[in-house]
Amino acid sequence: MRVACLTFWFYDYTIQMANELARHTEVLLLLPDYRSEEYLESINPEVKVHIFNYSRYAGRLGLSCYPIIRDIVTTIDDFKPDIVHFQVNNPLLCPLIPMLRKYPLVATFHDIEPHRGEDHLLDIGSLLYRLTLLTSRILADRIFVHGNALKNILIEKYHVPGQKVHVIPIGEHEVTPFTKYKQEGLEPAGPRVLFFGRIHRYKGLDYLIQAEPLITREIPDARIVIAGTGEDFGRYEEMMAGRDAFEVYNYRIPYEEGARLFQQASVVALPYIEASQSGVVPTAYGFKKPVVVTDVGGLPEVVDDGKTGYIVPPRDPAALADAIVSLLDDPETCRRMGEQGYVKLKTDMAWSTIAESLLAVYDELAPTPENNGKPTAGEAVGRAMTTMKEKQ
Repeated sequence: MRVACLTFWFYDYTIQMANELARHTEVLLLLPDYRSEEYLESINPEVKVHIFNYSRYAGRLGLSCYPIIRDIVTTIDDFKPDIVHFQVNNPLLCPLIPMLRKYPLVATFHDIEPHRGEDHLLDIGSLLYRLTLLTSRILADRIFVHGNALKNILIEKYHVPGQKVHVIPIGEHEVTPFTKYKQEGLEPAGPRVLFFGRIHRYKGLDYLIQAEPLITREIPDARIVIAGTGEDFGRYEEMMAGRDAFEVYNYRIPYEEGARLFQQASVVALPYIEASQSGVVPTAYGFKKPVVVTDVGGLPEVVDDGKTGYIVPPRDPAALADAIVSLLDDPETCRRMGEQGYVKLKTDMAWSTIAESLLAVYDELAPTPENNGKPTAGEAVGRAMTTMKEKQ
């Protein structure tokens, strides 16, 4: 089987997906030239790579985008794939998908609808994003999402047939770039709560800031570390009752600095008021840190409540503070939950597990002649995993 993997973003995720698939089938990986050089060294040599000239056409509309579309389609045609698997993340998919309909199409939705604060009805970017989601929902033969909650929304709100939607864990796509900078012996410098990633209204940072007085009342030396950039940070600064309790890194965090922040954290907080999924959870697990997440979107599906972290109601600073304090106040429980999160990452959320689901769907869509009388790629992976577990 031959699989073409296309993305305009989500480099870590798509590269790790391609790397794992390349252990079982032939893979072509199509990446944009924008910042992709940072990731090339992490690609499996077995993966065929094509870098397309995206930076020259980014932000353009209409016929000016034709050269990049032609390049992508020609490269895929030359590869002659059995499956084209794309990440839903760019308006150029709108003209591309119809041109690739001669192949079975598989889409991974990381977000199934715009987030709060990111959707402006009169903004051309928001309208194009909605059109991209619509086109991908309708024309993809199969859809992967990161949680049953998201699958249910596609079925119930957008009327996507249930048999078309499959659930896979998000995987440890952001873990590897961070952990290669891990420093041996670096431990939390006191009780520290880390909020990491893009800062937008739906991330619920307001509620973590409101929880700070409740946290520091019980743990006076606790520090809230905020690392990331996004919307204007001034409104958050104004909310901080005890500014000295906060450490703020309001810029795009390099992987090396991100590794240090995760290593020095005691617990990682995701106080989101809405979500589809988040790469912050597997990254926290990769550093053996427990998480406190809100019960929104697919977040609770990757947290074993009371085992790898805690799940609390959204928009509830008191519940958020209670869960954080219980971890900060008990370093042994904190350590144990972090260890259990790491185990979950390497089993339930492992790429070998994800690949088994992907290949089963590929085999269903594009059975190849060589599969006649032989195990399919998905079955072969499943058998290999069973054998490995029996030997352990």
